[in-house]
Amino acid sequence: MRVDIATEPGDSQRPNEDWASVALPATGHGGALVLLDGVTPPADGDGCVHGVAWFTARLGSALLELSVSRRDMALAQCLAEAIRRTAQAHVSTCDLSHVRTPQATVVVVRWNRDDVEHLVLSDSVLLLEGADGKATAVADDRLDRLPDEVQAKRAAVRSLPRGTPERAAAAAEYALAVEALRNAEGGFFTAAADPGVAGRAVTGRSGRAQVRTVAALTDGAARWSEVFRLGGWDDCVGLLHTEGAQRLIGRVRAAEAADPACTAFPRGKVRDDAAVIFADLTESG
Repeated sequence: MRVDIATEPGDSQRPNEDWASVALPATGHGGALVLLDGVTPPADGDGCVHGVAWFTARLGSALLELSVSRRDMALAQCLAEAIRRTAQAHVSTCDLSHVRTPQATVVVVRWNRDDVEHLVLSDSVLLLEGADGKATAVADDRLDRLPDEVQAKRAAVRSLPRGTPERAAAAAEYALAVEALRNAEGGFFTAAADPGVAGRAVTGRSGRAQVRTVAALTDGAARWSEVFRLGGWDDCVGLLHTEGAQRLIGRVRAAEAADPACTAFPRGKVRDDAAVIFADLTESG
C-alpha cells in the first residue's frame, strides 16, 4: 500500500519532538500508524533528564508495537499500556509528578480487512477521506474550549509585539492559566505519565470500504489549513494525493517565512515541528 511520511523540526538547532511511524505486519491484511507531537517544556525544565524527543520515541514505539501485536486490545488500552511502560522506563530517574513531565498529543489509526479504528488525544488532527473523496476531520477540541478568560489571555499575548516586556509578562500569565487546566477536569488532556488519560481520548471505528485514505497531522503541519488558511481539509487531502507530505510541510514553511513577526497569522511559535502521515487504504494491505 502507499504510505507517505514526512517530518521536520521547526528549529534546526533543537531536536524534533514530533514522532511518526507506520507498521505493516507480514500478514498483509492490516496495519497501524502512530503520530505524536511532543509538548515543548518551559525554560525551567520538566523534571525529566531525558527530554521530550526521548519520551515521544519511547511512547510512540511502544504504542505502535501494541497496536499491531495486540488486536485484542482497544486502542485506548494500547495507549494506556504504552504510557505505563514509558513511565516505568524513567520513573527511577525523573520527577513524573511534575506538571510538565514529558507529554505528547496522540493520533493512532489501526486497520484490517473490515475496519478502520482511530484514537485522537489533544490537538493533532486526523483526516478520514471517504469513498466520495470528502475529508472528515477527527479532532479533540478541548484546547479550543478552554474558559473564556483563558482564551482572552491568549488573545492578549498575541496582540502585543514580540520581544517586549509586556508580551513576556502576558505570556507568563497565560502559561500559568493553561498549566492549571493541563490534564485536569474542565481542561485538556495529553499523554504523559498517567495511563488513565487514555480514557479521555476521542475514539471511533469505520468500515474499511468507507475509508479511502487517512492523514495524520501534528498542529505544526495542520497550520496549512488552521492558521494560514491555504485550503480546507478536502484541499489538504488533495495536496497529499498529488504532491505528498513533504510538499505540504514545505508550503507551511513558506507561509511561516512570509510572516516572521506573526502579525498576519498570529501563532504561538514562528515555526513549529511538523509531521504528516498519509496512507492510502484502497490499495492492498
